[in-house]
Amino acid sequence: MSQSFPPPHQPQQPGPLDQAQPPQAGGFGYPMAPPAAPVRNNFALGLITAIVAAVVTAGIYGAIIGATKHEIGYAAVAVGFIVGFATGKAGGRNPALPVLGAVLSLVAVYFGQLLGEAIIAAKELPVTVSELFFQHFGLLNEAWKADADPMTFLFFLIAAVAAFSGAKRASA
Repeated sequence: MSQSFPPPHQPQQPGPLDQAQPPQAGGFGYPMAPPAAPVRNNFALGLITAIVAAVVTAGIYGAIIGATKHEIGYAAVAVGFIVGFATGKAGGRNPALPVLGAVLSLVAVYFGQLLGEAIIAAKELPVTVSELFFQHFGLLNEAWKADADPMTFLFFLIAAVAAFSGAKRASA
């Protein structure tokens, strides 16, 4: 077996990997871990995010109700969870944010149901959804009350719990 070594009188040329590396701080030759992420606690950002999430999810929930002509419990739960999760993710660990998310999820489910009623009614009446919503809101609300049953209020409760829980999980 013959191995080829450079003669001792000729210095070996440094390769690209033999360049001098700056010393790493962290001990034992390992780099230091990155610093922990700062704790978020931004109530204003959480509030704005909660409002935007509530408006968007209310519109989607209303469209689902208008298309199916039924309240769907899982959709109400999704509205609550999305509003709460977005609130907690953006706002952080502020203790008021889970409550704010729960309240705004109730508003989102309510307006989503009203929008669904307006979409259903607009298909049968010679009025638009926006006319029903903005010019005949009282009639729309009366129609919602007439259609409301115990399951409607159960959906409200579950949406609020999902929002509170989603905000707590997102901020952890």
